[in-house]
Amino acid sequence: MKTVYEALSHPVRRKILKLLREKIMSAGDISDNFQLSKSTLTGHFLVLKAADLVETERSGTTIFYSLKLSVLESAIAALIDQFDIKSLGDDK
Repeated sequence: MKTVYEALSHPVRRKILKLLREKIMSAGDISDNFQLSKSTLTGHFLVLKAADLVETERSGTTIFYSLKLSVLESAIAALIDQFDIKSLGDDK
């Protein structure tokens, strides 16, 4: 789970996951949303893949990314459990 939390710690990776929540996207389509170099984004993609937060599918030379929502949900559930949060509105 540590790898997942580390992957979620960077705002660019969180934005990538937010984009993928809407639809499957190619690496090029994702990069259109950032002003970052290809190598920088590739590094972020590798971190997300290592954390098992995304799946990839290749079509020719294009790589498509999709969110593995179940992994993200498990990480969130583990945090909620770790902090013994009864509901998100409970501030005790």
